[in-house]
Amino acid sequence: MPQLAPEPWLPILVLSWTVFLTVVPPKVLAHSYPNQPAPQNTEKILGAPWLWPWH
Repeated sequence: MPQLAPEPWLPILVLSWTVFLTVVPPKVLAHSYPNQPAPQNTEKILGAPWLWPWH
């Protein structure tokens, strides 16, 4: 059964994961966002309680 022979696919799997783990993480970590997040307002907004009937 050729699908059980590790020779054709094992080196390809190892090589692809090696490339994936050496090329992709630096590209992802070098990503920067174009807009910096704005600081949020820290004041709490006091809302009116709900006056709905509960029956």
